[in-house]
Parts: sequence; C-alpha cells; structure tokens
Amino acid sequence: MDMAWVNEFASQWFEQIIGLVSQGSKRVFVAYLVAALVIACVWLVWRRGLSLATAIKLLLSPRLWWSRSSRADYQLLVVNQAVMLVLRPLILSKLTLATVLFYGLNDLFIRPLGSSSSLGDLSASTIAVLFTLTLFVVDDASRYYLHRLMHRWPVLWAFHRVHHTAQTLTPFTVLRTHPVEGVLFGLRSALVQGTLIAIFVFLFADKVSLVTVLGANVFTAIFNVLGANLRHSHVSICYGKRLEAWLISPAQHQLHHSVEQQHWDCNYGAFIALWDRMGNTLIKASSEQKLSYGVPNISPQEHTLGHLYWQPFVSVWRSFRHRIQIKTRSETHEFND
Repeated sequence: MDMAWVNEFASQWFEQIIGLVSQGSKRVFVAYLVAALVIACVWLVWRRGLSLATAIKLLLSPRLWWSRSSRADYQLLVVNQAVMLVLRPLILSKLTLATVLFYGLNDLFIRPLGSSSSLGDLSASTIAVLFTLTLFVVDDASRYYLHRLMHRWPVLWAFHRVHHTAQTLTPFTVLRTHPVEGVLFGLRSALVQGTLIAIFVFLFADKVSLVTVLGANVFTAIFNVLGANLRHSHVSICYGKRLEAWLISPAQHQLHHSVEQQHWDCNYGAFIALWDRMGNTLIKASSEQKLSYGVPNISPQEHTLGHLYWQPFVSVWRSFRHRIQIKTRSETHEFND
C-alpha cells in the first residue's frame, strides 16, 4: 500500500474531524456549542431556579457526556468521517448538477448564456437575500420530507433507527447516523442546492450570491447561535404554543426522540414547523415534560460500533426475505387452488 496515500488520507480524515468543531458551517462548531451552553444555563437558572454552579454541573455531567450511548455517538462521528471521505467522490456534486440544469434551462428557453432576465433590475443585495432565504426554506422543507420518509419506509427506517437508538442526547447525537443516511441526506442537499443555484443563475446571472456568517447560510447560523444544539439535549426549552406553530423548539425535537409510542410520528422538521403542520405531524411541547429517549427494547449491544453499522443491513435483508416468502406462499396457494 502506498504510504503517501495513507498519510494523505489520515491527514484529511483528521481535518474532517477537527473541522466539525472549528468550521462555522458545521452544527457542532465550538461557538454554537458555547452559545447553547449559555442559553441552557440561563434557562435552568431562570425557569428551574437552579444556581449557576448547579446548572453548569448538571449540563456538563459525565453521566450525560460519557454514557454508553454518548460514547457510541463519538465512535460513529470519528469513523463516519473516514467512510464519507471514501464515498464523497461517488456522491453527486451540487455544482455538477447546477451546471447541467443551468445549460438545460438555457437550451429550453433559448436564452443567451449569462444574459439577464426581466428580473435583472433587482439589486445584487436583494437577490442575495432572496436566494439565501429561498435556499434556507426549500432546504428545510426537503429535510422534513426525507426525514419523514426515513421513519415511514421500513428499509429507510432500518438505517435511520441508528440515530434513534441514542438514549442520552448531547449536541453530538446529531452526528449519530448510519453512512447510508449520510449519503441520502448528501444527495438531498446536492439536489436542492444544485437546482436552486441553476434557477437563480439562469434568472439573475452573476448577481447571485449567498449571505453567509462564518461560511454558513446566515439564517442557519442564526438558528445555531440561538440554541439549535439544544434539540439534542435534556434541557426542555419550549417556545410556547403560538411560536411552536412556526418554529421547532428543542423540547419539540426531544418529543421526536421519545420512546413513547404517541410520539413516534411527530416533529420531523429541522427549523420550520410549517411542514409538520401541513403534514399533520406537529406536536407542541412543554417545558415540564419528562421523557425517556431511544427505541423500545433496546439492548446495550445496540451501542456497539459493529452493531450500529451492520444491523441495518441485516434488518433490510430479513425484511426482503420475509416479503419473498410471503409472495412465494401466496403464489403456491393460488397454484394449488
């Protein structure tokens, strides 16, 4: 084996892992984590009447951060970065898709490349805000629908179930995913972003830009600073009945992770609650709710790395084999009749 390649791969792997907490485009960027800690402290002092020292001790408890469930989160985080590094060249690039769609639109409407549309009178700043907001909203909607499918289609649930086996929630639980789920969400992102880039460049030519903060969509960055990481936590911050009709609160997402059956089909949204309202899957939360997280009848084995990676494939194979057996029995019965 070429040691130069191994060293290069190891270097990129390490950069990927460090990038998770050092890049503003990542959910677990250290500044977002600090912001979440501050918000959680304020909430516990204000709403629970705890002292600041007690609140910090509770939030940083080793029982949360070093539980069997949390250790599995960290293992998946590290190994998944290597897996996705290998798979990335095989995943459709948003720029490739955008280029193909852009030329397709030009051919379809027979418009000179790069020419401005009738909307070209809009200022560059207006177009940037419009593009940034549209991307945020459409991306959020696509997350909702794919997330919902992953719960309702047995084959997809086999892989998404890995995320829901978490019994302890920390901000790093967001990265507790099977690589198959990572690929699906990567393709979703490429499809949404590539399509919107193509449409906006077709309409506005070189005026298109993204409003960012630390490399992240400004609207995503705002939500991250305002405590998006608390969605995977044991701090049940709710927004109140009116606001939770529009925005998903940390407490609402915690309901989504509840082991109780009445919560299994709710709150699929990432930021915007409108999609859950439209899909009749919205449940509003309470800051007093007491929840247990995970899936029914979970065993300690489900927090081992080998089980988390391999069991979804076993489940899919068993489901496929069961369907074949049922179909075969049905055909045999019809033939005998």
